[in-house]
Amino acid sequence: MRKGRNNNPLTGSNLLIKKTIALAAVATVALMGQSETAEARDQIRFVGSSTVFPFTTAVAEQFGKTGFKTPVVESTGTGGGMKLFCAGIGAEHPDMTNASRRIKKSEFENCSENGISVVEVQVGFDGIVLANKKGAELFNLTKQQLFTALAAQVPVDGQLVDNPHTMWSDIDPALPRFKIEVLGPPPTSGTRDAFVELVMRNGAKAYPMLAEMRKADKKAFRNVSDAMREDGAFIEAGENDNLIVQKLVANPAALGIFGFSFLDQNSDQIQGALVDGIAPEFEAIADGEYPVSRPLFFYVKKEHVGVIPGMAEFVEEYTSEEAFGPEGYLADKGLIALPDDLRNQTRDNARGLRAIESM
Repeated sequence: MRKGRNNNPLTGSNLLIKKTIALAAVATVALMGQSETAEARDQIRFVGSSTVFPFTTAVAEQFGKTGFKTPVVESTGTGGGMKLFCAGIGAEHPDMTNASRRIKKSEFENCSENGISVVEVQVGFDGIVLANKKGAELFNLTKQQLFTALAAQVPVDGQLVDNPHTMWSDIDPALPRFKIEVLGPPPTSGTRDAFVELVMRNGAKAYPMLAEMRKADKKAFRNVSDAMREDGAFIEAGENDNLIVQKLVANPAALGIFGFSFLDQNSDQIQGALVDGIAPEFEAIADGEYPVSRPLFFYVKKEHVGVIPGMAEFVEEYTSEEAFGPEGYLADKGLIALPDDLRNQTRDNARGLRAIESM
């Protein structure tokens, strides 16, 4: 026998092949275990709007008393929630998402491409408020003044220029001599979308130059109306409304943007500014007098109903009179209830799991 030769068949390439097969087998078993864990998920998972978050959390806590596990509710922002919700079907994806605006056509199409049937549930109305520290000087602002304070570019002497205003009194001598500092939501937030639509665009149209631009080139108009300042006057404060309140208390000259329900829950610390002379009060939002109000929603992934336990029952709880009715426990949280006819229609569509057919 020649020295140095190894005749063991488990050496060299053969040994490498067998080790690879063994590792693959271990990985397969591990993945099977993960899959079984995912399929066994028995807790509803919610993502989405920070504005709708406290309402859905209240329903989740009540639902957890009925024999089902309390749903997990995450505050990711409306846009972020839609992205997660529409990513696919399966226990690794959320079952429902909160939204402080209606689902966009692009989001609906993304859901449809991934095989998702979307059930829309409008839960009520909310106002978007601007608030500062309670006891500080109360603001009374028009939508045009808000656009002028917060837009990246504004008309000056017939020309669009980078926003030159540093003080509120620069815009109107009757306004407070405070530095413009507004804490607001990021672009992924439905509150930001609604504020841009209801305040910034309407404020921009108050300038004849921009109104003409809107007629001639809507895209060019939106580029101006929707672009917020990035020089420190408007500060993206994330989705944590509690943090905004803390900063407002620390700086009486600053304003924060969030939903009425959050103002209502923190009225011992902050006060709402008037917009176009109207105070952000429950009755004014309910009857449409307050000019900055919007509908609130949550969306259900129909393919998960019957797979993730409790989804149909959760929808039933959320759309009960005891929850989203005018005297329901969500009204105590600041939700403005839908009119009777719309509330009844919403309940029927939601409990019948009627999916959106097209947009």
